[in-house]
Amino acid sequence: QVRLVESGGGLVQPGGSLRLSCVVSGVNFRFMTVGWYRQAPGKQRELVARITAGLATNYADPVKGRFTISRADAKNTVYLQMNSLEPEDTAVYYCNLDPPIINPWGQGTQVAVSS
Repeated sequence: QVRLVESGGGLVQPGGSLRLSCVVSGVNFRFMTVGWYRQAPGKQRELVARITAGLATNYADPVKGRFTISRADAKNTVYLQMNSLEPEDTAVYYCNLDPPIINPWGQGTQVAVSS
């Protein structure tokens, strides 16, 4: 059964950090490009970071230099280390493959950045 389970979100002050985790089950995870996506209120879901099977990474411009994506293939897990968080990072964060072919999406994990 294909499944996505995200965790690690929360409320943090501007400038703070969070580390998100996502377990991807039911696919040959280690061969896949995996992405972190986010959806802010009233906006479309967007890809913020991706990591290939060969560990190449790409980031959306708003998060470059602040977010780091990594993976642990033995655990079928992808991580997103988020530093220097800004109020604009407030969103529900999801993981999926890139392109996002797994349906349904997971429940996501809420990140709120506020003082």
